Amino acid sequence: MATRVPVTVLTGFLGAGKTTLLRGLLEGSRGRRIAVIVNEFGDAGFDGGLIADCGAPSCAPGDVIELTNGCICCTVADDFLPAMEKLLARTPALDAIVIETSGLALPQPLLKAFAWPAVKTRATVDGVVTLVDALALSQGRVTLDDHALDAQRAADPSLDHDDPIEEVFEDQLACADLVVLSKSDLVDAATLEVIEYKLAAQLRPGIRIVRSHGALAPELLIGLEALAEDDLAARQGHHGEEEEHDHDDFRSIVVTPSRAADVEAMRARVLQTLALPGVLRVKGQARVDGKAAPIVVQAVGDRVDLAFARPDAAVAEHLVVIGLKDFDTAAVHRVLGA
Repeated sequence: MATRVPVTVLTGFLGAGKTTLLRGLLEGSRGRRIAVIVNEFGDAGFDGGLIADCGAPSCAPGDVIELTNGCICCTVADDFLPAMEKLLARTPALDAIVIETSGLALPQPLLKAFAWPAVKTRATVDGVVTLVDALALSQGRVTLDDHALDAQRAADPSLDHDDPIEEVFEDQLACADLVVLSKSDLVDAATLEVIEYKLAAQLRPGIRIVRSHGALAPELLIGLEALAEDDLAARQGHHGEEEEHDHDDFRSIVVTPSRAADVEAMRARVLQTLALPGVLRVKGQARVDGKAAPIVVQAVGDRVDLAFARPDAAVAEHLVVIGLKDFDTAAVHRVLGA
């Protein structure tokens, strides 16, 4: 046990704030050698660059590995295991590894990979930390209320019997050793209490829920000692122990937008994109007239966060748009001026 590197799996649905939490963890690492595997849904990465540019010692070159060949839960042998072997070969040994999954990934197949001979004796899952977007729950974009879902389906027979968003969300909750309720500062206290009550009803007994609106102390996230790979039977969600799940319910595209006249013009474009049916998430970098640095876009629901990148930050001038499988990609290109 003493020789196994502890691994934290950081999961949560699209836009829950995983990258923000991870940056805070690395910036507060206090000299611990922490490496990161970042998984993106789609062909273009973005979050890995945000982490690598954070300026913390734990963000040194080579400490952040970005996987962009689909959800990690479906590419374990091709992507995850080689990345883990590379990190576990480090000398001296790392103090910890954090895996940030795609917002559409299921944690269960990833945990099963820790039984592989190349990993089993060298690493253990210290804990699965599941981020839950309190604002999204308060707005009904993700729901914990089965009765509400049943009512929606009864009112609209065209809705699928199984909601793909709910399936992913439920599986991420089923695997949690700690739940972080993100963006809790944007939701009133009474609503937070209701959310926490409903969350607790879906979690395994004894799973702690903590509120957050940004960074948390590393001690809360690392050191859970869950040995999660030895407890898979208690963590079966909607998909049970399936090796992979069907991502055909979702798709992503990469858009290179034209320059916006100013920041508010870019905000308006992104908001209009989010309002298109089926669009779930927009993130990446874009250009604004008269500005040397690109603007970083993070958007989900009806919330758009814009901030200029550091002048020396890596530049990737594209936006990743993620949504349900049938969202109108041509409309997205028109709105963003691609």
